[in-house]
Amino acid sequence: MEIEKLRQMDTMIRGWLRAVRAEILTELDDPLTVQEKTSRKDLVTNIDKKNEKRFVAAIRAFDPQAKILGEEGSGDHVTDMHGHVWIIDPLDGTLNFVKQRDNFAMMISLYIDGKGVLGYIMDVMRNIIYGGGPQLGVFANERQLKAPANLALRDGLLGVSGPMLVHDKYHLQAIDAASSGVRIIGSAGIEFIQVLMGKQNGYISHLMPWDFAAGNVLAKELGLLVTKVDGTPVDMLSSNDVLVSTKNTQKDILNMIR
Repeated sequence: MEIEKLRQMDTMIRGWLRAVRAEILTELDDPLTVQEKTSRKDLVTNIDKKNEKRFVAAIRAFDPQAKILGEEGSGDHVTDMHGHVWIIDPLDGTLNFVKQRDNFAMMISLYIDGKGVLGYIMDVMRNIIYGGGPQLGVFANERQLKAPANLALRDGLLGVSGPMLVHDKYHLQAIDAASSGVRIIGSAGIEFIQVLMGKQNGYISHLMPWDFAAGNVLAKELGLLVTKVDGTPVDMLSSNDVLVSTKNTQKDILNMIR
């Protein structure tokens, strides 16, 4: 895709995110309609659903032939990655949003024939959009990010899924002991940001496509690895146990779980 077209899309998508953020802030103190999906810890609110409809409408107007995969089902039933595929998470970290009104994100990505072209993660309460792609670079608002240092597992912090740590999946308790410490935030988008910024060496969790699609684009552009925990490629249309990390941290983790 031509660079000028990508720059125009970049400006447009950032505009979508800022507009939806403004709506969220006006509704932040309003009563929420909260429903359970699979459990009392897996929630959806009226804001999640409203946000997704806003994004879907914007994408339909701009790219009417595209397929849209969204967490709350307002998009399409996507079975392949051919053509333009937009993947959106209208509110990532819903439990944090309900309980804290903090540590939640919105994510949008565009894949063309299976290749990540653009990705965006917005830290809503801090008003920072982390976005870009292979032809644009990665920016935190207007500041271009550099590749994080290629630290080993022992030299930094690791973001993890709480349930995976408690149940010691992939020997995560030993991996915890080998790292400088683990952190549990409860939002894949915010966790990805920590890795993009070099504040954590990596992040391990069970994720759906909308949880990792945007971060996948940005992380790879910054020289990070995004794979299943066993080092094999992620499936962009299925749930995965995902590891995003520096190359040295991935090597250390794979040596411990194999």
